[in-house]
Amino acid sequence: MFALLAAHGLAALLLALPFGRGRRAVAIAAVPPAAALVWLAARAGGVLDGRAVEERLSWVPGLDLGLDLRLDGAALLLALLVAGIGLGIVLYAGGYFGGKPGTGRFLAALVGFGGSMLGLAVSDHLIALYLFWEATTVTSYLLIGHDDRSPDARAAAQQAALVTVLGGLAMLGGIVLLGLDAGTMSISELAAAPPQGGTAAAAMGLILLGALTKSAQFPFHDWLPGAMAAPTPASAYLHSATMVKAGVFLIVRLAPVAAGVGFWTPLVAGIGLTTMFLGGWRALREYDLKLILAYGTVAQLGLLTATAAVAEPAAITAVLGMLAAHALFKAALFMVAGAVDKAAGTRDVRRLGGLGARLPWLFAAALAAGASMAGIPPLLGFVTKEAVLDALVADAPAMAVLVAAGSALTVAYTARVLSVFTGPASPSTVRRPGAWLVGPPLALAVLGLVAGAAPSLVAPVFDAAGASVTGVAGAAKFVLWPGITPALGLSAASLAAGLGLVAARRPFERLQERLPRLPDARAAYRSTVTGLLRLADLSTGLFQSGSLPVYLGVVLVSVLAVPGPALVGAFDLPDGLAIGEGWVQVVVAGLMALSAAALAAVRRRLAALLLLGAVGYGMAALFAVQGAPDLALTQLLIETVSLVVLALVLYRMPVRFRRSGSRGRAWLRLALSAAVGVFVTAAVLTAGADPAERSVSDYYAERSLPDGGGRNIVNVILTDFRALDTFGEITVLTTAALGVGGLLAGLTAARREES
Repeated sequence: MFALLAAHGLAALLLALPFGRGRRAVAIAAVPPAAALVWLAARAGGVLDGRAVEERLSWVPGLDLGLDLRLDGAALLLALLVAGIGLGIVLYAGGYFGGKPGTGRFLAALVGFGGSMLGLAVSDHLIALYLFWEATTVTSYLLIGHDDRSPDARAAAQQAALVTVLGGLAMLGGIVLLGLDAGTMSISELAAAPPQGGTAAAAMGLILLGALTKSAQFPFHDWLPGAMAAPTPASAYLHSATMVKAGVFLIVRLAPVAAGVGFWTPLVAGIGLTTMFLGGWRALREYDLKLILAYGTVAQLGLLTATAAVAEPAAITAVLGMLAAHALFKAALFMVAGAVDKAAGTRDVRRLGGLGARLPWLFAAALAAGASMAGIPPLLGFVTKEAVLDALVADAPAMAVLVAAGSALTVAYTARVLSVFTGPASPSTVRRPGAWLVGPPLALAVLGLVAGAAPSLVAPVFDAAGASVTGVAGAAKFVLWPGITPALGLSAASLAAGLGLVAARRPFERLQERLPRLPDARAAYRSTVTGLLRLADLSTGLFQSGSLPVYLGVVLVSVLAVPGPALVGAFDLPDGLAIGEGWVQVVVAGLMALSAAALAAVRRRLAALLLLGAVGYGMAALFAVQGAPDLALTQLLIETVSLVVLALVLYRMPVRFRRSGSRGRAWLRLALSAAVGVFVTAAVLTAGADPAERSVSDYYAERSLPDGGGRNIVNVILTDFRALDTFGEITVLTTAALGVGGLLAGLTAARREES
């Protein structure tokens, strides 16, 4: 699994270079998903028998951080979808772009996304899952905004990133809470021994927010239709088959943990059902083929989310089966929409018709995929929808009725999609799409037909996927003929209602026009972003005014406001408090205090600089008296260099300080300074009143040689105990050096141009 992830990363890197262009780019991009398919097929037998494949890479064992991968039934199902549909999308993208400039860049992001989704599918560690989760966000941002000259594409990419990153941050907080509460970050261990209590419930609520944003659930659903600004291969891969399934997959994965959370089922089911009806309703209002399919995806993701909320073995297994069916038919339909656009030059269903006779193979793919989406036998969509309804009839009968009602809308917008192939011929000129635009969707549609006609071919995969989550094998029934059951009756009723909506299309459209429009999620998003920008402008004007005294004042007020109240309650004096350990310390400290007081009163800048130096040199003297010559020397060097630099700066400044502000401001500054002085003094005294049981210096002295491999405590602290801090300082210095070098190079070039 590590090798497969590395292969995706290497291919993405090659495609991003000039080497990855033209047909070579398609060949490079096809290798990782093809290799993943071969490897998954070779491991499928053992996984279906219940033997999971595990690979672990430890990073920080003490913090339980590592890259733990586990291929079980659920991971196998999602990984097969990611790799199989990914391979078809790569081939389709080759025909879609036709070697145009930017194809390699697009395929680089596409392969990177595929690797991220593959890692997400097989992650058995919550932190690793989060890393892959955010990697899909970054790569999807690049794919949606591929046409960076289009304002619509840039805005859609930004919206998708903002919404999903917001949910991802909440999810990270939930992951940390859940891991700390359970004592493990392993997903399989969490499922085996789910934590209980308020902390676990709060953690699951935060994780749920991440899942809902990723799977475009109400009220975060609008980013998915907006993302249709992406090229069609991205829409077919990200927004139907893989990325939007990540949220549903996470809800399913954590179903054993969610079983003990009281609010989970009603909240998640309510959101899912709302999303299902909202998406179906909006799909019947749209005229762009991709937008119809996008809102249909929102609706069906709502159905999957609502069913997964039941968290019973049959419902979980049925959701995983329907997740696969949806990926197959929706990816095929998106590719059909792209091929229609290429052939007819438009995706507007009002301007399209009669394409079935002129594009028979494309029509065959659309018909099979559309029938599967509508739940018509013998397609896989029918088999999995029957499994869902059957599970809901047993565990949540009211929800089963609502799902059947929502499925009627699915039938209606499916007919809307297929209408471009029927009716009067339009437009007059249609270019026949190439084989690479027709072959991949036709292959997926045929796969859905074969799997539906012979569900025994795929049922073991669905059963193993469900069993890996719930521990119950064969919980759901995937059969072509379930017999006369309540679920079949609900399916027949929803199909009849959907056909009734198709027959009454005109009256229904007029009804939609007369009814008040639902709240516009896009308008809400724009209002939220605008409000945040205005708040940012306001706060910037208040706190980033360009005034150093204001900046310092904000910092000092924060110091007083945050830990200050806690210090008031915890204040204590140490035992045997002494003014000093000798007369030298008292004299030096007194001189430092006098210098600081005089510094606040003098009006000449040079005098202030000398007094400031006196305070610094006094601190060096205290270090020397206390027996820290290395700190004293460091302080002397820093103070001397600072004085020299400031003296050079003063050469360009007025001799005297300018009187600024009113008398009230002066008293305010004095009061703030006095308060900070009191706070620091109280903090030092309180810290001395409750000394640590063990000296920090003793700890460093004992651990420097065995842990740091050195005898100089200061060196070990800098290079080992504070390694990240030191690395950050080196990075800052390097960045500053590069900036100075760039400025000097720019000045040199400017002078050459002038001469």
